Amino acid sequence: MSQRSRLYLVTPQIGDAAALMRDLDAALGAGDVAAVLLRTDGDDERRLINCAKAVAGIVQRRDCALLLNGHHEIVARAGADGAHLTGIDALTAAIGTLKPDRIAGVSGLYSRHDAMLAAEAGADYVMFGDPLQAGEYREGGFRPPFDAILERLTWWEELFQPPCVGYAANLDEVAPLVQAGADFVALGDWIWTHPQGPAAVVEMAARSLLEFAARKDR
Repeated sequence: MSQRSRLYLVTPQIGDAAALMRDLDAALGAGDVAAVLLRTDGDDERRLINCAKAVAGIVQRRDCALLLNGHHEIVARAGADGAHLTGIDALTAAIGTLKPDRIAGVSGLYSRHDAMLAAEAGADYVMFGDPLQAGEYREGGFRPPFDAILERLTWWEELFQPPCVGYAANLDEVAPLVQAGADFVALGDWIWTHPQGPAAVVEMAARSLLEFAARKDR
């Protein structure tokens, strides 16, 4: 890992961007955030586009990338920077629409073989450790043991060029994910209901990244 790790925020599942605006803007200002994954509910295309455009105004003003959770077909019209896909089939179906101008990231990679297929398909990043099952973020959804996630990150970082994202289920996981080789640390929708608020969580996570980088640079 040649560069310092950065943060990647995952939003709660929303239907109305207004409910997220204030907390999102504060969170983006609290640390070095590279990207935001926007999760929306419903299938009304016009409403999804309007929601994404509203969020893009906040995210991109901070020089962050806005990624849609799926919905690769509306990325350009929504003014987003790319899409996050779940599983190899979703990635291969979407990548022709997204590349070369938009980001195509992928998770739901349950084996090393899946991860290698993602690299071969041209994924811009892979994510390990996210609680995904059947293509959905779910509270308490399936997640490999943390040691297995760390092992997968180390393996990827040693062999492959595309960046890897490690999903942190809590603040205590941030530093180990970076040490294992994560280029980005994803903070999931748990940060939005944290007692101290999302901005405080981002600030604490960013501090962990800086402390690790300082130790590495000595």
